[in-house]
Amino acid sequence: MQGFRSVGDLQRFISIFSALRNLFVPPHQKSSGLAIHIHQIRTMAQWKAVTGATA
Repeated sequence: MQGFRSVGDLQRFISIFSALRNLFVPPHQKSSGLAIHIHQIRTMAQWKAVTGATA
């Protein structure tokens, strides 16, 4: 529990972190560099839409 005050704080962090990681990490399959790049572009577009980021 390095740096977490309670088990609940740790569990909350893990649940949010795993959801974000699943969004940003490309699927584990043989992909070309272009497919990974397209995944990254789509992911950032989704992230900006959700967070309301302008840049």
